[in-house]
Amino acid sequence: MSAGLAQLADVLRADRGMHAKADIAAVADRLGLSGSSVIAVGDDCAAIPDHDGFLLLAIEGFMNEFVKGDPWFAGWCGVMVNLSDVAAMGGRPIAVVNAIWADGADAADPVLRGLRGASEAYGIPIVGGHSNLKTDRGQLSVAVLGRARRLLTSFDASPDDRLIAAVDLRGRYREPFLNWEAATRAAPERLQGDLCILPEIAEAGLSVAAKDISQGGVVGTAAMLAECSKVGVRIDVNAVPKPEGVSLDRWLRSFPSFGYLLSVSPPNVGKVLDRFRKRGIAAADIGAFRPGTRVDVTDGADTETIWDFSTSPLIGCASTGALT
Repeated sequence: MSAGLAQLADVLRADRGMHAKADIAAVADRLGLSGSSVIAVGDDCAAIPDHDGFLLLAIEGFMNEFVKGDPWFAGWCGVMVNLSDVAAMGGRPIAVVNAIWADGADAADPVLRGLRGASEAYGIPIVGGHSNLKTDRGQLSVAVLGRARRLLTSFDASPDDRLIAAVDLRGRYREPFLNWEAATRAAPERLQGDLCILPEIAEAGLSVAAKDISQGGVVGTAAMLAECSKVGVRIDVNAVPKPEGVSLDRWLRSFPSFGYLLSVSPPNVGKVLDRFRKRGIAAADIGAFRPGTRVDVTDGADTETIWDFSTSPLIGCASTGALT
């Protein structure tokens, strides 16, 4: 057994971002959403049937320590991560709303500038929201409306599909957080064009299942995708696209500004990889989905199990009939 892989597995099992995903199940249950067959719970957005497609609705709330420690970037992320959620489901964003709390207008200013900067860079308007500038701390929540012609869901990864990772490595860490930031210095044309890759893949029928890499990193996100689809997944940690000079244990837990996992049938792998690579985005086949309940990582010689859904659900949102 590789000591290095065993130590890496211990770090991944203990990751705070991954364990935070377990809160989803408790909240969904209290709201009476568990087992819903109308709008599947566990996706990056709610997908609402509308004429010949779907309206997509997503929302993100941000940790108080993040809003306080990096308010401008928190504002930027408010737009960026929601747009990423829409793209992850094969959609294109339409508009953004936000709710901001702050102790005065001066404290709110960097958050608002970040929101506006991202809105202008991505070309998606902020159309309203809610503000309270007489609170004792800064808080932020942002929602987005989008539309998809064909969905990429969290519920349709199939056994024997390949697991594709696509990440924009042209960035840097936003210290001290695990956020890999590759957007704020990019040209608007690049940002807007990159957001179109996922809906184009969906519309071309090259994939039906995807998620954006979020808190919990590559392994945590792959686990959510596998659990929702009622399959297991095996990840080759050495195949994951990674920036030079970044340790593997940190990278696998990181939250990239542009990062996606896709479930792709073997005949379509080359076509999907090509779509990302043509835009300068690192993309690779990093493993496979398979029958079972385990999330495994391998270094080519040895294997470690990070999670087993038969022992402990992660988000508790296994497939209940997603809308496709």
